[in-house]
Amino acid sequence: MADTTIVTVPTVRVLAVDCGVRPMHLRLPFKFGAATLTRCPQLFVRAVVDCGLQGTTTGWAAEMMVPRWFDKRSGPSHAGNVRDLQLAVAAAADAYTHSAAQPAFGLFERHYAELMAEGAFRDSTELSTAFGQAVLDRAVLDALCRATRSSVYGAIQRNLVGLTDTAIAADMADWDWNHWLGTLVPSTTLHARHTIGMLDALDDDGLADDPAALPVGLPAIVRRYGHRHFKIKLGGDVATDLARLDAVLATLDAVQPGHCFTLDGNEQYPGTDALAALYAGLRAMPRLAARPDALLYIEQPLARDASLEADLASLDSPAPLLLDEADGTLDAFPAGRKAGWRGVSSKGCKGLYKAIINRARCDKWNARAPEGHPYFMSAEDLTCQAGVAVQQDLALAALLGLSHCERNGHHYVDGFGDAPEQEQIAFAVAHMGLYEASSGRARLAIQDGRIAIGSLARTGFASSAIPDFDSLRPLADAPLLV
Repeated sequence: MADTTIVTVPTVRVLAVDCGVRPMHLRLPFKFGAATLTRCPQLFVRAVVDCGLQGTTTGWAAEMMVPRWFDKRSGPSHAGNVRDLQLAVAAAADAYTHSAAQPAFGLFERHYAELMAEGAFRDSTELSTAFGQAVLDRAVLDALCRATRSSVYGAIQRNLVGLTDTAIAADMADWDWNHWLGTLVPSTTLHARHTIGMLDALDDDGLADDPAALPVGLPAIVRRYGHRHFKIKLGGDVATDLARLDAVLATLDAVQPGHCFTLDGNEQYPGTDALAALYAGLRAMPRLAARPDALLYIEQPLARDASLEADLASLDSPAPLLLDEADGTLDAFPAGRKAGWRGVSSKGCKGLYKAIINRARCDKWNARAPEGHPYFMSAEDLTCQAGVAVQQDLALAALLGLSHCERNGHHYVDGFGDAPEQEQIAFAVAHMGLYEASSGRARLAIQDGRIAIGSLARTGFASSAIPDFDSLRPLADAPLLV
């Protein structure tokens, strides 16, 4: 494909980066894979960016620094995991503030290889290292959107970031980025896919009709929010997982007939033999056999290091396989495609430009692939919190045309957590419809299983309010908050 559209691309120069963290305490323990999360620091990034003729402005990003997801190796501690994320952010900030003026994508492209190499030298995982640029790039894009008075949708559709042919995604050479980005049609509403953790209660807690209390049990959750899409966590033991899944589906069949769901292995299956046993067990489940299309895909059952080596296509999965934790680098999805993976996740913590490039890959491959086995992208959550984090993640999913996205941050943390009251009010007022007020708190609003995202189309990267930076703790404190 040849470029046919001339786009005037602004340059950006990062003048300063400030970071802070806020302790987040979960109201319920969240068990995913072998980890159980009860508290976690949330990172906030503030970047002052010179956007050339468009002027200088400030952009924001936020993301949870979740231990035992970016790095599941047995050696590092939870604090060590978070320290790796802290170092990745510091390294990216140093690189960006010492870089010359260039397009926003050029800033990412210029430093990608060196920062990944620096992370490898520190013995950080690829996901931990990529985290630094992932949050910085979103803050830079927010500033660019504000300077050009664009929504994030308009900025990407007009390619104001300067996405172009690049050696770091050589398989996309000659792709007409200007044309393709212009064809993106953002979703106007998103279904919230509710996460069912391995410790989550499946019985009724009696709080379904109490607006002052958040539900705990699965039936009350469904009655409160109207979810039709679900994500069910697996633990890596076939018999235990199948029994738990049958119990979950029995509950869902009773309270929300016609639902659909995904399965997430969080890297817990030890190899292809165990995976084949899971597949056989799934095919033999009466509840699934009655509605086989209800299972949309199976997410990351194998460890990331083994995911790109095995011949997974020969195992005949009952649903497509989705890369998540194994998607650590820009070339992971093409490698995964050869191994039998059909999908890849979009997550703000993995990188804005990675998500866009991988979404384009799906379109490119599907144009050449036989019908019936499309490549696809999903939207997954990292317990994104109310405010900047969840808004930017939702906007990215909408921009990429996705119809549903995993949401779990609103379930495990009540509203904005310990954010100052004025910050909560500012976001609730700026994004009415996205949030609701109950029991004196601003909480993500989910009605009939859907999230109203219309307010995300305003100037900036999906946020018309800003965090209270003075209320945050220094980034150096982050390892102390797990």
